[in-house]
Amino acid sequence: MGAGAGFADRGALTTDPGAAGPVVRPGPLRWVWYALGGGLPARHRSWVLHDTTTRTWALRHVLRAMVQLTIPIALVLTLVPGPFWIRGMAALGGVALGLIFSLAYMPETTEHRLVKAGYPAGTAQAAHEAAQKQRQAAESARKRAAAARRAQRHRDR
Repeated sequence: MGAGAGFADRGALTTDPGAAGPVVRPGPLRWVWYALGGGLPARHRSWVLHDTTTRTWALRHVLRAMVQLTIPIALVLTLVPGPFWIRGMAALGGVALGLIFSLAYMPETTEHRLVKAGYPAGTAQAAHEAAQKQRQAAESARKRAAAARRAQRHRDR
């Protein structure tokens, strides 16, 4: 498959995981590669969409960020000379700073992962907005039902 062949198919993909094929979770080594920023084979495309648009997408992003931080933190803890408590505090500061940057660029990073998997730019944002609307509609229905029950109890008195 040439470089242009996969690019031409990007517009045909939708935000529905079922429409892009079955969700095939990568193995542990492939997941670590994915967490470090590497791409996955085409058969994992639907899983990437699921991973970046599911209800827990933000927690998954933080977990991937922590995996990315393990290598420099391990290097600081093992190779930098000095007392361990200083190395530990430096590592803790590095984790805090790394997480701040990771959280600041979370939407962009998520979109980039989906574009790498072959989805059009804006797919994650559209999926997150649709999920938010669905949650708001469910919450609104729940509140209306609760208000109706309270009104019925009040009428029954």
